[in-house]
Amino acid sequence: MKETILLVEDEVALAESLKLELEFEDYQVLTANDGLQALEVFQANATQISLIILDWMLPRLDGLGVLRRIRKDYQVPVIMLTARDYVGDKVAGLKGGADDYVTKPFDIEELLARIEVILRRLTSSTNLKTYRLGGLSLDEKSRQVVRDGQAILLTQREFQLLLELFKNQGEVCTRDELLDKVWGIDFDGQPNTVDVYIRLLRNKIDKNFDKKLLQTVRGLGYMLKG
Repeated sequence: MKETILLVEDEVALAESLKLELEFEDYQVLTANDGLQALEVFQANATQISLIILDWMLPRLDGLGVLRRIRKDYQVPVIMLTARDYVGDKVAGLKGGADDYVTKPFDIEELLARIEVILRRLTSSTNLKTYRLGGLSLDEKSRQVVRDGQAILLTQREFQLLLELFKNQGEVCTRDELLDKVWGIDFDGQPNTVDVYIRLLRNKIDKNFDKKLLQTVRGLGYMLKG
């Protein structure tokens, strides 16, 4: 069965080119050219859509607005396409729930590789477990994260980061190890990427709880410890 991708892009030539490339790679592609249309298409096909490619600068409602509305109820992976290369904008997108970023202009091979990595992680079903620590639990199969009975909504990348920390519970994970495991050995993004995601993850799983489980080990990295 083909994976379905929602492509949201208002530049007609780019949208047509990306659609052709994705269909050539055997993806089914739905399209929208503004923010409100994107929400309409998504709502009509939410159960079928495996991933969203979402441009930031859109008419009627920008990509960040679309992302925030979708994240209220859904955890479908989102890759943002953006000409914005400022750290502040990237952080805003990550906080809004983006799983990944591709900055324009980009090579189609890079985008395809990022799509493949995200979808591969979603469909992997080997050795799925439930991890628990100090009231925090992560279920690999259902992809649910709960702290003291309260559901925690994570992006795909945040989920993978927490899972890696759970797998090494009580042990220090260095930034390089986390980059390799969560982003892949070929990742060439910003060196502070792990720190940005750790901050986002900490705000969700620790900020509103008395006991802090996600710890920083200065000079080394991070660890989950009860």
